[in-house]
Amino acid sequence: MPGTLYIVATPIGNLADITLRAISTLKSVDLIAAEDTRHTKILLDKYEISAPTTSYFEHNKVQKSDYLIRVLKEGKSVALVSDAGTPGISDPGYKIIRLALENGIAVVPIPGPSGLVAALTISGKPTDSFTFEGFLSNKAARRKNQLKKLKDEGRTVILYESPHRIAKLLQDILEVYGDTQIVLAREVTKKFEEVLRDRVSVIIAHFAANRPRGEFVVII
Repeated sequence: MPGTLYIVATPIGNLADITLRAISTLKSVDLIAAEDTRHTKILLDKYEISAPTTSYFEHNKVQKSDYLIRVLKEGKSVALVSDAGTPGISDPGYKIIRLALENGIAVVPIPGPSGLVAALTISGKPTDSFTFEGFLSNKAARRKNQLKKLKDEGRTVILYESPHRIAKLLQDILEVYGDTQIVLAREVTKKFEEVLRDRVSVIIAHFAANRPRGEFVVII
């Protein structure tokens, strides 16, 4: 009998935001596949979890997926975790999940934190219909085209962005949407949590005077 692949959501910042079931699962599995084993070790040490770990990230996903499938076929259980939040959201987790399903291996979700949901719930934007696009293209022309298509949908839009690209994204939003009200959530649940709710031009001015830090959830 093959083992089970557990998709375990972990805290997006505050280590207390982990479920009892997630802790129990991580303690019981034969192997933990982590986006960054050094980062995950902080969480494992806090909750005295001693299961062995292996790395699984964007640049080794092909060879590591084959390895993890072999481990699962041997009847061992594997927990997949990302650096923060729910695996498979803007990370390579979908590949191992798809391969596991194709090989008749059970995939079990262990629900928990999600950065996009946490930011959306405090945004004040409509939550009855929204679209999540993760990181848009790093090419300016393509990114603007993506924004134009999203604007035409008329739904709340949730994006991820890094600190070194946030200024360019904001300028594109201003060009495509006009000076609309948006929400930026930074470092949610962490010590320096910050939520900005204002017109695009005001937020652009804010970051002209204050260096962007941390990862952003952008809600339009």
